[in-house]
Amino acid sequence: MKKYLLALPAIMLAVSCASTIETEHGLKINEIQVLGTHNSYSQFVDPKLLSVFDKAIEAKKSAFMENMSKEQSQQFQEEHPSPIGFAEGLNYSYESLTDQLDHGVRSLEIDIYRDPDGGRFLKPAGYELLKSKGVPESALLPHDKTDLEKPGLKVLHVADLDFRSNCNLFTVCLQELADWSASNPDHAPIFIMLEAKGRAAMDALPGATSVLPFEQNSYAEMDSSIVNIIGRNKLITPDDVRGHYPTLEQAVRAKNWPSLASSKGKFVFMMIAAGDTSDLTHYLSGRPNLEKRVAFLRSTPGEKHAAFLLLDNAKVRQQEIQKYVKQGYLVRTRADIETYEAKVNDMSRANAAFSSGAQIISTDFYKAGNPYGTDYKVTLPNSAEYLCNTVNNQC
Repeated sequence: MKKYLLALPAIMLAVSCASTIETEHGLKINEIQVLGTHNSYSQFVDPKLLSVFDKAIEAKKSAFMENMSKEQSQQFQEEHPSPIGFAEGLNYSYESLTDQLDHGVRSLEIDIYRDPDGGRFLKPAGYELLKSKGVPESALLPHDKTDLEKPGLKVLHVADLDFRSNCNLFTVCLQELADWSASNPDHAPIFIMLEAKGRAAMDALPGATSVLPFEQNSYAEMDSSIVNIIGRNKLITPDDVRGHYPTLEQAVRAKNWPSLASSKGKFVFMMIAAGDTSDLTHYLSGRPNLEKRVAFLRSTPGEKHAAFLLLDNAKVRQQEIQKYVKQGYLVRTRADIETYEAKVNDMSRANAAFSSGAQIISTDFYKAGNPYGTDYKVTLPNSAEYLCNTVNNQC
């Protein structure tokens, strides 16, 4: 497995390998940059289903934006910066998690929904609506229902609409990661971003699935699944980083991240919540520094548990990201947002992402052959697993 420390962070530039064992051993895991994918389990949404909702959702979005405050509008524009419609924003699809890891991806994103009794997502309302209108099931993109009848956390993007997944059961996704890691034990650390989906997005759809909020028990299920399948010895947790420091943030700002050398073969889990960080309060309750928890939470500098920041627009937040990376925080940003960059073959956001120093740069297009037929893809030079981060290391 190839590992290169590169002197330049911009992925589109030709660079030469400048790696030494001594340099590699001197790096910490917050001093590298890795390539990630966004909604890494996702498969294409059926175009017939998208056509039903595209205009209605765009109209709803316009009405929603008209009622925004100035601050809300600025935030929305930052998070959705490109002139791309709802349907095109979902114009991406991935091969298996294994394929992504084999192509050098070292960060994956997995969305999870509660399904304690099993069967909650067996009959997506979107497909049921199309079938009621005379569309035969054979004319729809296939919906693999493997494991959907079983109890447990499920993996999909939007209930009833964007539900086609490469692994439906969270524990099955985890097992795929564990198996790949066992076959590649010397791999660079893999950063997994989880999104707890406790809010309904398609509640206006007839027969829409009732989405359950996340609670203490569901977070406990998540943590125990990770520990049982991945193994505690293969995890880097908030406790590991905090060490003897009074708070996790103090440890982070003291650069108390583990070394890259000691982190090979391991995983770092991070978590966000759909729409509102307050949905994570149950995970943080009674554990102000995430004591004995598996995942780092999306946070704001100044919070006791602050370690992982989500700043997806590197064009807007370039200097801010650089500042936080230098202070010790772990940052995720995006090389492309809602497929726009692939459509117009624009690498400027990807370049901004890497030059920001964010440790995790997410893309929807990690290899050639995007749906727009352009040359756009985001890869690291020379099939590298990671880059040396020139923002917080002399490399």
